[in-house]
Amino acid sequence: MVDGNGRGALLSAGGILSIIAGAFEVIAGGLIAALTTFSIPFWHPEFAFAPGFWNTFGIAGIPKWIVMVGIVVAVLGIVAIVGGVCAVRRKSFGLSLAGAICAFLPFNLLGLLAIIFVSVARKEFVTDF
Repeated sequence: MVDGNGRGALLSAGGILSIIAGAFEVIAGGLIAALTTFSIPFWHPEFAFAPGFWNTFGIAGIPKWIVMVGIVVAVLGIVAIVGGVCAVRRKSFGLSLAGAICAFLPFNLLGLLAIIFVSVARKEFVTDF
């Protein structure tokens, strides 16, 4: 489907979905990393599998892997945003598809739709050989 400007709606939709999913990933990853680093509980501090863990160890007991997961999710979100912008501008199919995959990696429905839309609209990209 092509709009009045000769632009395909599927590729635009895929790029926009990738940007939206990437923005959610950046926000969620940043919050996870920041709240965990500063020992601000974003879940109940009494885990069922480790009662009293946060009260006993304090800031030294912060699992560093949670901070790393937050950083990784934020980086995936940045790649998804960059890939979405490339998809909207129709510049690089590889980066657009990588951005859509990064939008999907936390198993996001928007990312799955972005992968499908970008893949289907592959012929719309400008190729410079």
